[in-house]
Amino acid sequence: MAAADYYEVLDPRFARLFNGSAQVEKLFTGCRWAEGPAWFAAGRYVVWSDIPNNRMLRYDETDGSVSVFRQPSGNSNGNTVDRQGRLVTCEHSGRRVSRTEFDGSITTIAEKWKGKRLNSPNDVVVRSDGSIWFTDPSYGIDTDYEGDKAESEIGACNVYRVDPETGDVEAVITDMVRPNGLAFSLDESLLYVVDTGRTHGEKNPAHMRVFTIGKHGKKVSGGKVFADCTAGLFDGFRLDSDGRIWTSAADGIHCYDPDGTLIGKVKVPEVTANCVFGGNKLNCLYIAGTTSLYMVRLMVNGAKTF
Repeated sequence: MAAADYYEVLDPRFARLFNGSAQVEKLFTGCRWAEGPAWFAAGRYVVWSDIPNNRMLRYDETDGSVSVFRQPSGNSNGNTVDRQGRLVTCEHSGRRVSRTEFDGSITTIAEKWKGKRLNSPNDVVVRSDGSIWFTDPSYGIDTDYEGDKAESEIGACNVYRVDPETGDVEAVITDMVRPNGLAFSLDESLLYVVDTGRTHGEKNPAHMRVFTIGKHGKKVSGGKVFADCTAGLFDGFRLDSDGRIWTSAADGIHCYDPDGTLIGKVKVPEVTANCVFGGNKLNCLYIAGTTSLYMVRLMVNGAKTF
């Protein structure tokens, strides 16, 4: 197959980011809604969520095997790895953000705000100061498909910050319809957040916004639209070592230059939900499609988070 079958160049800046002979490889299929891939460098494996099946799966890069990492998983969604190499997970039916310790035990990081239960934490990122930032839309309580149907106790969908010293949970963004994927810029001065509000109304947002982080790393301001999704909805995303954003969409992974230009796409035959850079050089992009886990080797490296 030709490069055009896997890549779409919309701007000359995208052409040097891929090798035309590098195919998008399907590594595993059998999920109902694949999400939240996280890369563990020490073990050379990817952990990702299969939300409706209430399980987490593990792909071993060394031999290509796939196994069940955890089931039940609290209908896990987004995952990340903290600065100590521990798994941090958003749980829909658990309605919490949890951390898997080195001994396998699970610690609750956040489950309430102002005494009220969270909706269904969706995606999470850890800042260099140890603070944990996560989004909390209602997808896991809207129906029983991705969690347990319930009424929202908070009555809103916010972005939260967990203080690394006190464990206090603070709402830092409260003006989004359905906050979803999020990530910091390379210097952590900016926070990008997706709003998938379009799922709850045709006039609602289907875009990514960018916020400025205050000098103490606790407050945000701004929130202008960084990009509107041109195919379905954005969801989870990651940055590469040059600050480009690689984000999921209906037709694959869209690549945005830091100036906001959509420069190209990696075509995937399913709606994509999230991605993560992995491999020993961080040049393998692992992609969570609807039912499958994919991988493509790129000519660019993912951003190092620690």
